[in-house]
Amino acid sequence: MKIHKVGLRFAGVSSLVLLASSFANAADPATAKKDMTMSDMDHSSMDMSDMDHSKMDMSGMDMSDMDHSKMDMSGMGMSDMDHSKMDMSVWACRIWITVAWMSGMDHGSMDMSGMQGGKAPADARSPDYSNGVPYGRYGQPMMMGDMPLWGVSVDDLGYQFDDDQINYEVSAWYGLDERRLSLRSEGSVQTKDEKDIDSLTSLSYWKPLSIFWNGEAGVAYDTKNDKPAIMAGIVGTMPYFIETDARAYLYTDGQVRLDLGAEYEWRLSQHWVVIPEVGLSAFSKDDIDNHITKGFNELETEVRLTYETLGRQLAPYVGVSYETALGSARDQRRQENESVDSSSLTAGVKFWF
Repeated sequence: MKIHKVGLRFAGVSSLVLLASSFANAADPATAKKDMTMSDMDHSSMDMSDMDHSKMDMSGMDMSDMDHSKMDMSGMGMSDMDHSKMDMSVWACRIWITVAWMSGMDHGSMDMSGMQGGKAPADARSPDYSNGVPYGRYGQPMMMGDMPLWGVSVDDLGYQFDDDQINYEVSAWYGLDERRLSLRSEGSVQTKDEKDIDSLTSLSYWKPLSIFWNGEAGVAYDTKNDKPAIMAGIVGTMPYFIETDARAYLYTDGQVRLDLGAEYEWRLSQHWVVIPEVGLSAFSKDDIDNHITKGFNELETEVRLTYETLGRQLAPYVGVSYETALGSARDQRRQENESVDSSSLTAGVKFWF
């Protein structure tokens, strides 16, 4: 069997026949809807290497129905083709029409439930996000904001030489940044004679009220008059970093006590700090048995020079304290042969952990 090689002439004639049939179909409305099918043609034996495609106008050809899967185009060399003369205006017009058609589509009514994504199943992930993997010996991790903490602060533990007494002020707390349980106690212990202990201890719920102010509410017990009380107070920082506290106590006998205090830290260096402090107390009615008069009763002041060490957690100090009676309390103390004013050298330590 002799195989004939199809040459350039045959390819040219075939191309002219195809173009002519296309024009005929476009001109005849009856045959305009008929599609040309080239899927049955065997293009593998056609040698188109000598054809000059640069002068061919293929803008009017519809090749959408052609089956290109059986075409062997490995031997076609397109490196020498001049694409600058190709007419792409028709293809650009088609792309523009397609984009305009898709922009007017209503995508809201399209059902895309079968596509990947959507709502995950209810059992897709475990509630603790472990996916069945154990946390190990340390247990489930916890966010820092949800971790309860605790602290102890001894603001004053000192000795007054002239009065022969030990003053103390201790507070401890447990909880979170937004709520805590606070235990606080302040008072003095006599080191001579009967060695009396005068203390005011409170257990309260602590909660921030604003950026610089915190609120307290709880119960208290006063050993001086041996009565319990309901306590409410506010503690915070005033302008110029003045630490301020105000606490009110309502005793079971109807007596109301008000304690006001202010403290400022004047830092001389990284370790040396001067701390002036003032305290004021007032009562709502007279209590002769406990040496209490209505109104302001006592003013206490103290100036301490501290030296902070061990990461500022420990600060020994020396200072001077001064106490004086106010209002009717001065006359009452004179009648009972008690001193109205007193001052003393103090020394002690403050620390926290």
